[in-house]
Amino acid sequence: MVKTKEFKFNEARAKGTDRSSKPTVMKKFPLKHHTANSTNTTAYIQILGVGMDTHDTMPSILPFFDRQRFIFNAGEGLQRFCAEHKIKLSKIDHICLSRVCSETVGGLPGLLLTLAGMGDGVPVNIWGPSNLNLLVDAMKCFIPHHSMVHTNLVSHTGPLQIDSSAAVASKFKDVKISAILLQPNGVEGSDVKPSDVSVIYVCELHEIKGKFYKEKADALGITVKTKYKELTQGKSVKSDLLDITVHPNDVMGAPVPGPIVIIVDCPTSSHALELISTQSLTDYYSDSSNQSQSGKIVNCVIHLGPASVVNSSHYKKWMKNFSSAQHARAGHVMNEVQNPILKSSARITAQLNYLCPHLFPPMSSSIQHPSSTASDFNFLCEDPTSKLCDGIFAENLLKFILRPHAHLGLDRSNIPSPLAASAVIDELLLESPDIADAAQHVSQLWQKPAETKECAISIQDSKVMTDKPILDENSVPSCLENIRRDELEVTFLGTGSSQPSKYRNVTAIYFNLFSNGSLLLDCGEGTLAQLKRRYGMEGAESAVRNLACIWISHIHADHHVGLVRVLTLRRDLLKGVSHDPLIVLGPSQLKRFLDAYQRLEDLDMQFLDNKATTLFSWETFELDNESNKNNELVIERDEDVKNGNLTSCRESCSQGSSKRLKISVTVAKIETFALLNRLKKVLNEAGIERLISFPVVHCPESFGVVLKAADRINSIGKAIPGWKVVYSGDTRPCSEMIEASQGATILIHEASTYEVVNKENRTDPWCSFPFKLF
Repeated sequence: MVKTKEFKFNEARAKGTDRSSKPTVMKKFPLKHHTANSTNTTAYIQILGVGMDTHDTMPSILPFFDRQRFIFNAGEGLQRFCAEHKIKLSKIDHICLSRVCSETVGGLPGLLLTLAGMGDGVPVNIWGPSNLNLLVDAMKCFIPHHSMVHTNLVSHTGPLQIDSSAAVASKFKDVKISAILLQPNGVEGSDVKPSDVSVIYVCELHEIKGKFYKEKADALGITVKTKYKELTQGKSVKSDLLDITVHPNDVMGAPVPGPIVIIVDCPTSSHALELISTQSLTDYYSDSSNQSQSGKIVNCVIHLGPASVVNSSHYKKWMKNFSSAQHARAGHVMNEVQNPILKSSARITAQLNYLCPHLFPPMSSSIQHPSSTASDFNFLCEDPTSKLCDGIFAENLLKFILRPHAHLGLDRSNIPSPLAASAVIDELLLESPDIADAAQHVSQLWQKPAETKECAISIQDSKVMTDKPILDENSVPSCLENIRRDELEVTFLGTGSSQPSKYRNVTAIYFNLFSNGSLLLDCGEGTLAQLKRRYGMEGAESAVRNLACIWISHIHADHHVGLVRVLTLRRDLLKGVSHDPLIVLGPSQLKRFLDAYQRLEDLDMQFLDNKATTLFSWETFELDNESNKNNELVIERDEDVKNGNLTSCRESCSQGSSKRLKISVTVAKIETFALLNRLKKVLNEAGIERLISFPVVHCPESFGVVLKAADRINSIGKAIPGWKVVYSGDTRPCSEMIEASQGATILIHEASTYEVVNKENRTDPWCSFPFKLF
């Protein structure tokens, strides 16, 4: 592998040396404080990630000020979106949540971990409804304490207040933000859930003082220059030459009022009814007498609610209260096929699809978005004379300039241009004309694989390098004999590392068993969006609806943060339909997170610890089932369970003893065994004979997994052994992985490109590439 200068530098840093190979001293980064100017010279509101091109999460709003940053809502994919469009999140001081649910906080854990890893010591304040505490308590299971998260609960309507003991960086110097709570009454007698509480945020910039006119001060007899400053500060002073009092408005021009932006999240019609009846916004209405006295004029209203709510007649009537404001709908659903959010990834997808359409799907062409109707586009234009006709559908990176005041209004200059797959292919062929021949060659190989015994690859020096296929027709594994296309498909939804990447999503592997259902191995942030990009809206919903189980390897956030979005979608899809909760397998820390999160919203799942699916546990389980079937005497011995002693049990079995020791199940384990019975049934229905977890060397409670398909009978009655898939999770090279991989049909093994110098005394928790497993 060729090592670039950047690679060598990063490698040196990882070893604790600099470019000169001298050991470096670890720096202790001091706490930094973002200071803010008294008056903003640059300020705007920007809309990020409208629908994330799969409409599975809520967009974020970025208020930008000179030296202070805010982010409103942090749905899944926010960091990938910002990495794609070079939006820096490192200076985020405050994260404000309109609601606490999977739509608005799916990307929050990853964002907090990223901010904590930057090491600049700047604390992050999170604002949200009172149920925000439930989310923070849940995230403590996998987010370290040094992430410096300060939780601020919005428990009442009014300005957001920072504790007096908080750091200077946390103070609101650029803007005044007020919160208005929306807590609708229960619908049809149902209780209001914690996640139903919504917050409206009102952002008011401070006014700009009028110009000081020195000639007016001189005419009024002001000669002492220190009095100029007092007048600009709003204080009245005594004239030096005349027997009069000079007031600030005598020498100052009219102030420029601060722009006002309102962010409204109305998820349901019940919230809309509560919004209409609230009195907290009346001071901002265009026809309000209080507004004429205070000079407050709302410049922009951003609507995060769905079209079904915003299009309602009572909501439209309420919007007319802000006749002078620019309305922007960010919660709408529009077709984004030609304008994908993650263009770098979409470009690679289009190129791979051109090269091999049998394996790689087209660029988002399978995503069928609900078409926007004419009534959607005219939602503000019933009254042609109303200024509400200026309402627009928000687009990604759309800005509303707040300052300088001369540029107040919309700025579309950053909106991404459309990207068509045909344009990507034309550009590819222009750069590499040989790709067309390669694509044709791949197509021929796919259509007639049996006729191709060798693969010839032409290189620039006109030499021909011939590679023999790894498998010929005489060495195909017996488990693949007469295998059909619709038996198993493995799709890598994410192969990236824990750091956000514009090219690859974090870890998730989808096992499509077609008519038998499906499984997920790991479920990093954005997994649901990746499913929609691969299979389309309806296909992804079908995949989620038919999941047999989800298996999580370890507690690191890049392997499980997307789990909540998948579970909540499945819950909604199966509402009113008879079904069982989905089985989620994972480390014990994950159970603590899921149990804590379910205080926010129901996830419709049952958790099973990975330790319950090891080979030892399965053997114990089978032995216990056999004992129960034979109605033999069962003795519970907790000390044997704790010590993992199976000797006495196996000896009694071999001797035909009438006493069977049920050593793996105490009263506390009955629920686990019932769940194992159900898991076995679910797996058998999916055509999987066994799912075995095995420990690997990474973080505490890290596991790999073996999936073994059931044997099948071919057309002539011959028994064909089932395939075996092994997935490592994250791990160092270890004997457990080597043992589990024996006889694997497919081995999925994680690997880093980082090279470890001292391989005999390695401490890194991953496998380096290239590495020797066997």
